[in-house]
Amino acid sequence: MQAVDTAIAQLKHRRANLPEHAQLAKLAAERSAADADLVAAETRVSDLELAQSQAEADLEPVRQRRVRNQTRVDDGSVGDAKALAGLVEEIQHLDRRISDLEDAELEVMEQLEAATAERDDLAARRAELDGRIAEVTSRRNEQVAAVDADLATQAGYREAIAADLPAPLIAAYDRLRAGHGGVGAAELRNRRCTGCQLEINAADLRTYASAAENEVLRCEECGRILVRTINSGL
Repeated sequence: MQAVDTAIAQLKHRRANLPEHAQLAKLAAERSAADADLVAAETRVSDLELAQSQAEADLEPVRQRRVRNQTRVDDGSVGDAKALAGLVEEIQHLDRRISDLEDAELEVMEQLEAATAERDDLAARRAELDGRIAEVTSRRNEQVAAVDADLATQAGYREAIAADLPAPLIAAYDRLRAGHGGVGAAELRNRRCTGCQLEINAADLRTYASAAENEVLRCEECGRILVRTINSGL
């Protein structure tokens, strides 16, 4: 039973420490960071789209006013020389204003282009991470399923062994195992307890040698149940 319990403990440790667990934790952190970066990039794109719309909205009425003024100049509807000069001066002012607004709009468009490219790169990065997460998760699940199958097999072995042992002995063994790092029973090999690795003194060996075959022996040093074999040295 101790051998089976050791195998079960090793399988549980293996399942808890699969390399895929660490890989998934790292990928999850990377994806979380990518999500945050993508949200920030999408916000920048949205803000710049609004800025571009506002730049166009600011520009359009100025263009329209410029067209109206130029039309008045061209059709000769302004007869007063002073008024005409003022209209020409305003057109020049509108030209400068239009130029400034177009420059500002162009700058926004360039920023929007760069922000859109960055957003698309981040979206691709997140998609790549999702693919890697799916791949590692699938591999992790396969590993867990394989370990769980082995655990089920070992649990079956343990149940079969326990059926042939007295319940009080199993209870005592389980208590010892809980308090001794998972090892409640140890082989007595070459006059040494393989649980605590201490050599048994001669007096205790004589006591063990004279014990009945079905008597439960305990290591005097660590308290574990001692299992006698042909290599016990008795």
